[in-house]
This record gives sequence, C-alpha cells and structure tokens, in this order.
Amino acid sequence: MTLIIVLMLLFSYVLIATGHLTGVNKAAIAMFLGTIGWVVYVVWGHDFTESVFLEYVGHAASIVMFLLATMSIIEILNNNGCFDFISEWIRTRNPKRLLWTITLATFLLSANLDNLTTTMVMLIMMHQIVKSRPQRMLIGSAIVLAATCGGCFTVIGDPTGLILWDGERVTATHLSAYLALPAITAWVVPTILINRQLPSRLDIEWVVAPYRGDDTRLNRWQRLLMFLVGIGGLWFIPTFRNLTHLSPFLGALCVLSVLWVVNEAFNRKLMTADQMSQRRIPRVLQYGAIQQMLFVMGIMLGMGVVSESGVLGDVAHWIDSTIGNIWVVGFIMGLFSSLVDSFTIAISGISLYEVAPVGDYALNGAYWKVLTYSTAVGGCLLSVGSTSGMALMQMEHIRLGWYVKNVAPKVLAGFLLGFAVLYAEIMLF
Repeated sequence: MTLIIVLMLLFSYVLIATGHLTGVNKAAIAMFLGTIGWVVYVVWGHDFTESVFLEYVGHAASIVMFLLATMSIIEILNNNGCFDFISEWIRTRNPKRLLWTITLATFLLSANLDNLTTTMVMLIMMHQIVKSRPQRMLIGSAIVLAATCGGCFTVIGDPTGLILWDGERVTATHLSAYLALPAITAWVVPTILINRQLPSRLDIEWVVAPYRGDDTRLNRWQRLLMFLVGIGGLWFIPTFRNLTHLSPFLGALCVLSVLWVVNEAFNRKLMTADQMSQRRIPRVLQYGAIQQMLFVMGIMLGMGVVSESGVLGDVAHWIDSTIGNIWVVGFIMGLFSSLVDSFTIAISGISLYEVAPVGDYALNGAYWKVLTYSTAVGGCLLSVGSTSGMALMQMEHIRLGWYVKNVAPKVLAGFLLGFAVLYAEIMLF
C-alpha cells in the first residue's frame, strides 16, 4: 500500500512538472492524488477511522476558505474600481518609473492579499497599458516575481505561510521580520537587471478609466474607503487570531462580510438593475480561482495520505542522515520548486517534519523560514514553477526557452543574494 501511494505521489509530481508540455491541468492531477490516494489507503484494509480523514479535510478546507475569502475581497475591490488609483499612479512613459511603480504596487498588495489574484489584476492592468509584446513579457515577468516575493514574507500573502501559521509552526510577526529583507532583495535585484533590457521609451497607450456606470457609481472617497476596509481588515487578521485563537479563515470571512455590506450599502441604488443582479455575488468563482483552490485541496489531501502511510518519517530520517543541513535542503527544494511547483514542494517539506520542542524545527525555527523563502522564490526560477508564472505564459504566450534565456539568470541572482541575506539574519540573530 505504501509503495503504491508513493508511486502515485511521484507520478503526480512528474505530471505537474510537465503540465506545460502535456496540457494536463495540475489541479486535476492534485485532486486525483488526493482522492485515489485515500481510496487506496482504505481499500488496503488499514484500520481507518473517519476522524483521521476529516482532520486532513478540515485543515485543507480552512486554507481553501481563506483563499476564497481573500479572492472575493479582491474581486469586490476590483469591481468597484478600487484599483484604478494604481493605474493613475503609474501613468508615465518612462520605463524605469513604470516598472518600479507597478512592481512596488504588486509587492505591497500581494503581501496583504492572495498573490495569484494580485498577479492577475496587475497583469491585466499592464496588458491594457503596454502595447509592445516583448516589453510586456519583461514587465510581466517582473510583476510575477514581485507578487511572489511580496506574498512569501507574510502569513496571509501565500498559502505556504498560511499553512505554517495555521499549523503553529511560525508566528506572523516573526516570519515577516526575518523574510522581509530577503524577499525585498530577491525582488529588487532581478528588477534592476530587467530594467536594463527595457527601451528608453515604452510603447504605451493610456486609455480613459473604464466607465463603471453599469456596476458601480462610487466616487473616489467611497472607493478609497472600500479599499481601506478590505486591506485594513486583512491586516487585522493576525490580531484576530491572537485574540480568539480561531482559524485565520474565520477572520478573513469576517472581513469579507463587512466589505460585502459596505459594497451593497454604497451600491444600493443599483441593486434592482439587471446589470447589478449579476454583481451581487463576487465573481471570484471563476475558472482560474477554482483551479487554484482545488489544486491546494488536492495536494494537501494527497500529502495527508502519504503522511498517514508513515513513509515521510523514513524520508525525513534519510534526509537528516544523508544531508543533515537545512540550508542545503532548502536550496535543493528551491530548485525542485522551479521544476515541479512551488506549493507542491513547500507542502511536501512541511509534511516531512512536525514541530519540535527546540532546534531548527521548533516554533519559528530556521527550517520553516528557509523552506518558505526557497520554495516561493525558487518557483520563479522557471516560469512553470508557479501558478502565477503559468498565468503569465498563457497570457503573453511566453515560451520556456525565452524565459530561461532572458529572465531565469536574473531571478537566480536575486534568489542567491536573498538566500545569503536570510542566512546572515538567522546566524546573527
């Protein structure tokens, strides 16, 4: 039984890694692993209790519910034009200013919102502004990197940090304090190098801000208030967790409910309009968002059944006896993240070890920080290593060969420097 489950896991890794070649959706692969793996576990005759399975389901569902809430918050803000301020802020033909303003906005937003949805919002905005495809390919790559780095240094910006936080492996302030500077380094260094490839003047077409009379009539102050309610509410989630000791997804749902009420209050005159009848429920339940949530659910269930098989303890013991260095392990996981998938490798690394009383695997231990940074930034070494990178490839029709030649060396430089900064921080403090 253990051999079958492990072979299924390895085969799933291969299919996920080659999804850009085979066209097989990785969400479908993850769900197959998560469902069939448990079927094999039960059919093989093990003493199975429902509580064991539901424990993994509950943990995975809490992460998916958090993603659903944050994606819905972004959708409400986007529907009401709350991100139009960003397009006004970045209005320029200067390539240096455009690149830095749009990536800075991406970095800051992804630290507070879901990084995939933030990436999609910023890529769509960039696609509407920049008319030259070669220029969009470079700027889009910088946006994906900024979103990944911004999301990895907070517990609410990336599913990996959220799982570590919810599993009481890290605390919110501690993770951010240690990963902020490495994340900034990994974002800034490649962006400087990408900036050198841009022409002196960008091919830009500024369009009039979209007329939103069919879905919202909010003035600037109302849009700003909604933006503050959404972002400010998400900032409050760590405090909510500390005060109530409840799962973070409840805090996210609370923020979503408040923002939803504000949305309907501001748009109350449109609630009977035919156009608004389709807007009352956020349009977050779209194809891409569902894929992301199903992928997270499938991978977490799959790793759950592998954990129950007992093989992960043997793998962890082999790693400790063979390698015995968390920095080497972290670097290897970063490389694997670029080939397979950053979240898949991250959840695999998390599942290998339980929280220890002391040492590198204790609460806020070095291993969790190294794992978070390496798998997140490592996923950008190749565009196929993250969902955001795959979205960029599909949107701008980027080939892997182009990315390897023009972007990967720059990301590698930032990854190594950020890795060195993290090493210095942990050794010194």
